[in-house]
Amino acid sequence: MTGAPHESLPQPLPPAGDAVPAGTVPGGAAHPALAVVRAPAQVTSAVLVLHGGRAVDPSPARARHLASLRMRPFLRALARGLPPDGVLLGRVRYRRRGWNEDAADPLRDTLAALDELVRRHGHDVRVVLVGHSMGGRAALRAAGHPAVHAVVALAPWCPPGEPVRQLAGVKVLFAHGDQDRVTDPAASLGMALKARADGGETAALVLDGAGHAMLARASVWHRTTTGTVRGLLGLAPLPDVVRAAFGAPAALHL
Repeated sequence: MTGAPHESLPQPLPPAGDAVPAGTVPGGAAHPALAVVRAPAQVTSAVLVLHGGRAVDPSPARARHLASLRMRPFLRALARGLPPDGVLLGRVRYRRRGWNEDAADPLRDTLAALDELVRRHGHDVRVVLVGHSMGGRAALRAAGHPAVHAVVALAPWCPPGEPVRQLAGVKVLFAHGDQDRVTDPAASLGMALKARADGGETAALVLDGAGHAMLARASVWHRTTTGTVRGLLGLAPLPDVVRAAFGAPAALHL
């Protein structure tokens, strides 16, 4: 990676979604790791969105931080593209803003959210994790949770030595802009190939002209992510380029 993820300049926006208690925040207060944006009466599948953050920052994560705001268009696109029946749409709420080395705080929050989801809706619920940057790293690490069916990793932070064994049996799409200067596209795509060599089912896409913020070619990011999630849940065929990428020996360009 070209440098540790470092988000800047928070902007105000009210928090979204209902939530259920899980985990703790600094100081010991109850923390809602699972924030539900939309839930049907009967849940058979779920999509959880994980935003980015910083390599090291123990301060509390806030909904107004830029990393969180960046995923709001993806939540809106997913809400439009997923059926209202059967599929829960939510996000993971972090206690802290950073990964924080061995503490791996966003991973702990993601696992807490998954556990709560299973507690509420049963062990048969199938979950697709959609994570950006630090959230992509957390999603990939959490892929070994029994509820996780698939992962969509958007410009994920993949430092050297990241494990891949947990990706066995999970479908994973890695998507990275070739102009990303925050997380390394080569490291991301290298992890995809490493996981595949270890028996994982992975696909890799490179978005030409796109950077880390996913603002350039935003509609392509949103459309590809939503179409992939629909395909991974069996609600529609995978987008043609994603289906081809799962069988391609190297990353495909989009």
